[in-house]
Amino acid sequence: MGLFDGLLGNASEINPKEVEQELRPILAEGEGVESVFKVIRDMFVFTNKRLILIDKQGITGKKTDYHSVPYKSISHFSVETAGTFDVDSELKIWISSAVEPTIRKEFRKDSNVFVVQATLAKHVLK
Repeated sequence: MGLFDGLLGNASEINPKEVEQELRPILAEGEGVESVFKVIRDMFVFTNKRLILIDKQGITGKKTDYHSVPYKSISHFSVETAGTFDVDSELKIWISSAVEPTIRKEFRKDSNVFVVQATLAKHVLK
């Protein structure tokens, strides 16, 4: 997994220490980055306290949205796998008492969406 996986929409795991340095200004005291998955330009950052979804926007990617979700706020989540004619799998996350999924992220059919889901389960189901 590497550059081409990210460009194709596959989740590739990247070094948490590199991302932790970049996120130092927004991390709480005692918070550390445990694992990071990159999909194209976006990232799923799993810390010891929360999930941070990083959405790079615009042509240059300089505009960035940091969406923080405390693990205790995640009520449930699901993975919808790609079917025969589908090209994407989808991870859905519900926050608190929301009826519809608050967060939806698409992954390529052959990506490792289950690795991201397993990491989410590890943190939410503590």
